[in-house]
Amino acid sequence: MERKMLPTGIENFEEIRRNNSYYYVDKTGLIRDLLKSRGKVNLFTRPRRFGKTLNMSMLKCFFEIGVDKTLFDGLAISEEKELCEAYMGKFPVVFVSLKGVDGLTFEDAYTMLKTIVRTEASRHYYLKTSEKVSTENKQIFEEILSGKYEEMADSLRLLSQMLYQHYDQKAVLLIDEY
Repeated sequence: MERKMLPTGIENFEEIRRNNSYYYVDKTGLIRDLLKSRGKVNLFTRPRRFGKTLNMSMLKCFFEIGVDKTLFDGLAISEEKELCEAYMGKFPVVFVSLKGVDGLTFEDAYTMLKTIVRTEASRHYYLKTSEKVSTENKQIFEEILSGKYEEMADSLRLLSQMLYQHYDQKAVLLIDEY
C-alpha cells in the first residue's frame, strides 16, 4: 500500500483533491450541516491549525459557479443528491483571507487589505464588461482593480452587488481570519 503524505500547510481544497498523494479527511458533512441550519451568517470558531481555511476553500469549491463537481466524488456530500443538485455550483463566491493583513502601521495594513480585495476582484474581472452590471458600478470596480478605491468598507458589498447583477443570484461571501 502506498503511503500518502499529510497536506501540512496546504489550505487549498482543490489542490489536495487533485493531488492523489495527500491524505484528505472528509469534512464535507460540514456543507450538509451548514445548509440544513440555514443561518444567514455563520461563524466558525476553532483553534489554530484546525483546518478553518481548508474548510472555507472547500465551501468555495462547492458553491461557486463553474465548480468541478468531480472534486467531491466519493466524499460524504456527494451522497446528498438533493443538496448537491440545489446548491453545488449555483452561486457566485467572494472569498477573502485576511491572514496577510498586517504591518507596523495602519497604513501598511490598509495597503495589504486593498491588495487582498483587489486580488479577489480581479478573479471576477469579467464583471468589467458585463452588460448586466451598471455603468456606475463598473466605474467603481475599475477603481478597485487599480487600487484607487478608498471606500474599502464598501468594496465587498459592491463586489457582491455586482455579482448579483451579473448572475441574478446572491453571492456567497467567505471571509477567513476576520
